[in-house]
Amino acid sequence: MPRRVSFPEGAAEIVATLMQEAKTKASFQRAQCVWLRLRLGLSVDQIAVAVGWSPNTVRCLHSRFARRGKAALMGVGRGGRRRENLTRAEEDALLRPFLAQAQAGGLLEVGAIRLAYERRVGHAVPKSTVYRMLSRHGWRKLAPRPRHRNAPAKQEQERFKKNSARSSGKN
Repeated sequence: MPRRVSFPEGAAEIVATLMQEAKTKASFQRAQCVWLRLRLGLSVDQIAVAVGWSPNTVRCLHSRFARRGKAALMGVGRGGRRRENLTRAEEDALLRPFLAQAQAGGLLEVGAIRLAYERRVGHAVPKSTVYRMLSRHGWRKLAPRPRHRNAPAKQEQERFKKNSARSSGKN
């Protein structure tokens, strides 16, 4: 059985204060996870059942608290763009030249934007990366169609006009 990490002196009071000051369920649970070990001496498995987390998550939180102290419990949850190539501001700067072209009514090709993106990040990226970036910045694909995609062929439309009941005057 692995040894239990030891917590710094006065940790119980710090954690109790954090539990009282918690504004969200997640921050309360993080503090409660450590408090249950400090005050009640519960095992990792018992704490996991009480809090509704996996035992591994509890162990990781205990380890982080032992290393970093109060700061480990005060952080926000996971999430965000941890694998981003460019920040939002850098993406904005990359799209700025294309914006002028789009506002002038020009046709934009994703291939050109993709090439600029790849030059900027220094490696190849899939098309979906560029499409997600465009979506993030509120760009939409707007292209008028010359005719509806399900419309019949032009010859069939002309034939219908000639042979319809209205065109023969039989109404």
